Amino acid sequence: MVFSSAIFLFAFLPIVFGLCMLPVSIKIKNIVLIIASLFFYAFGEPVYVLLMIGSSIWNYIFGYMLGPSSDGKAKYRKVILVIAVIVNIGILGVFKYTGFIIDNINKGLHAGISIKEIALPIGISFFTFQALSYVCDVYRDPKLSQKNYLNVLLYISMFPQLVAGPIVKYGDINEQINERQFDTVEISNGISRFCKGLFKKMFLANVCAVIADDIFALNINEYGAIVAWLGAIAYALQIYYDFSAYSDMAIGLGHMFGFSYKENFNHPYCATSIKDFWSRWHISLSTWFKEYVYIPLGGNREGKFKTERNKMTVFLLTGIWHGANWTFILWGIIHGVFNVLEDTILPIRKLKIKVIANLYTLLVAVTAFVFFRADTISKGLWFVKSMFTNFWIDTKTSSMFLEYMNLYNIVTLIVAIIFAYPVSQRFNELIKKKDINRKVYAYMAMVMLFLCMLRLSSGAYNPFIYFRF
Repeated sequence: MVFSSAIFLFAFLPIVFGLCMLPVSIKIKNIVLIIASLFFYAFGEPVYVLLMIGSSIWNYIFGYMLGPSSDGKAKYRKVILVIAVIVNIGILGVFKYTGFIIDNINKGLHAGISIKEIALPIGISFFTFQALSYVCDVYRDPKLSQKNYLNVLLYISMFPQLVAGPIVKYGDINEQINERQFDTVEISNGISRFCKGLFKKMFLANVCAVIADDIFALNINEYGAIVAWLGAIAYALQIYYDFSAYSDMAIGLGHMFGFSYKENFNHPYCATSIKDFWSRWHISLSTWFKEYVYIPLGGNREGKFKTERNKMTVFLLTGIWHGANWTFILWGIIHGVFNVLEDTILPIRKLKIKVIANLYTLLVAVTAFVFFRADTISKGLWFVKSMFTNFWIDTKTSSMFLEYMNLYNIVTLIVAIIFAYPVSQRFNELIKKKDINRKVYAYMAMVMLFLCMLRLSSGAYNPFIYFRF
C-alpha cells in the first residue's frame, strides 16, 4: 500500500489541501502539489520515485523536441515519436514483463535462464500511459508542448490518480495546469465524491473481497455450482466497487484541487452488450486505447476485416496491460472475441428485450472475470467448469454457502447489486427536482466519512486491486 489510510485522511490530505487554499499564485500551488505527490509516492516506493521523475524528464525532452520548432519536419517528428514510444513501452516492459517472458522461455524451451526478480513499481502502467498521452498529443499539436518542466512533472505525478487511475489524457487537462478555479461548490462536491468512494470501498468492495478471496482459495471441484457462482459474483462486484471507488476518490480529490477528471465508470453492469460494457467500464483506459492505438491502426476506415483485427489487437493489448499473466491475456481475448462476434454473427443489437441482453452481457463479463481473478488459466477453467456443471447441493456445498450467507453479507450483496445499476443516478435526479439543499449532500458525506473512520479504526482495510497494475 502506498500510503497508510489513516495518515492520508488525518494528516497528509488536510495539510496539502490547506496549503493549496492559501492565497498564493497558481505556480506556488502547483509546486505544493508536486512536492506532495512525490512524497506520497515515495512513502511507499522510495526508490521508484526516481523512475517516475525520470519518466517525466525524458518525456518532457521528447515533448520539447516535438514542439513548435519541429513544424515542417515530418520525418524527424515521426522518428522522435517512435523513439518515445519505444523508450516508454520498453521501460514498462522491463519492469512488468521481464519475469513473465523469461519464465515462458524456460518452460517452452526447457532453458535454465535465471533472473533476479524485479519489483513492480506501483502505478507504473498508469503514469507510463499518461506520459505517452503527453508525447502523442504534442505530436498531433506542437502548441501543446510545455516549456515549463514542472508542469509535465505535475501532470504525470499528480497524487489523486497517480497509482490507480483514472488515466488522464494530457489534452483533457493541459489548460487546467496553469488556469483553474478553486470554486467552493466544486470543492464541496469533491469532498462528497471522495467520501462516497471511500464508503464504497470500505463497506461494499471489502465485504465482497472476503467472500471472493475465500472461495477462490478453495478446491472448487469439491463444491457445487452455487458456491462457484457466489465467488464469481462476489469478485465481479468487488472489482467494480473497488476500482470505481478509487476513481470516485480520485475525481473528488481532483475537484478539491481545481482539476476536472472525466468519469471512469458508468454503471457497466447494466450494459446490454460487451461493446456497451466497454463504453462504461474503465472508460479512461478504453478511450486511451481507442485514441492512441485503434484509430492510428486504421479504426473502422479500412473495411470490416481490418476493423475487427484492430479491435482484437486493442483487447489483446488491454489484457497485456493489466498484468504479466496469461490469465489477463485470456480475459482480454474473451472480450475481444465477443466484441467481434457482436459485430458479425451475434444478434445482440437486434434484441429488443433489454433484460435478456443484459443477462447475456453479465454472463460473459462475470465468467471472464473468473480468469482475471484466477492465479492460472487451469484454475480458471476448473472454476468455470464448476459454475456450469457442478449442479448438486451436498452437505459440504450447503455448509460453505450458508457460511457466507449471513445477514450482513446478504444485505451487502443485495445493496451492491442494486447500486450497480443507475439507482443513485435516479436518486440524484429526484433530489434536483425536489430542489433539496446541498447541505443534505454534505451531511451524508460526513456520515459516510465517520462510518469509514470507525471501520478503519478496526483495521478493516484491503489494498485497492489496481494498485498492483
